[in-house]
Amino acid sequence: MNTKPIIALDFPTPEDVTTFLSQFDEPLFVKVGMELYLQNGPSIIRAIKALGHDIFLDLKLHDIPNTVKSAMKGLAKLDIDLVNVHAAGGSLMMKAALEGLIEGTPEGKERPALIAVTQLTSTSEEQMNNEQKIPGAIFESVVHYAKLAKDAGLDGVVCSVLEAKMIEEACGKAFLKVTPGIRLAGGATHDQKRVATPQVARAEGSTQIVVGRAITKAQNPVEAYHTVAQLWEGN
Repeated sequence: MNTKPIIALDFPTPEDVTTFLSQFDEPLFVKVGMELYLQNGPSIIRAIKALGHDIFLDLKLHDIPNTVKSAMKGLAKLDIDLVNVHAAGGSLMMKAALEGLIEGTPEGKERPALIAVTQLTSTSEEQMNNEQKIPGAIFESVVHYAKLAKDAGLDGVVCSVLEAKMIEEACGKAFLKVTPGIRLAGGATHDQKRVATPQVARAEGSTQIVVGRAITKAQNPVEAYHTVAQLWEGN
């Protein structure tokens, strides 16, 4: 799996994406989320792939197992590199998602890596306790979901940096820990609750980091990306 910082392309239009990506002269690892994909469909994936970039398709599928399996079977044909479901959908749904990816991956191609969202980095422990009615500490819920995902055959999870080390201990070093909520020191946290810097993410065992506004809203996105990459790589 590509370990470059994943840039969240949280834009509404293909023109916005093209304008942003045209500033870079190197292959990137980018995240296409709901805003971009649902407004533009598979064509945006094909356009980004044509530019030579790896793609994390972040749709957080959460539905009955058969529906998720069918959806993943279709998404596997898009030549994406990483895709996700929501672990709250349960073990049967996660297993069905994996089956769909395997069935849908064209012959001779490697299937996309599949990970599960545990608790969103915008979710606080208080919200989890009071609104989801899940008692206890948030890290307990995250590690529980990670174990479910591993048992279902998934490649890893989305989690905050704060839980990465515990997941590594519970699920192994090779299990992917994809961590959003990455900010540069002194940067705004926006709507994220559980955030960390690239250096902390590396030290805590993240295997991939997802960075959005710290790069996309920077005065010089290319410079900001290289700063993040250097901090992440320990240079």
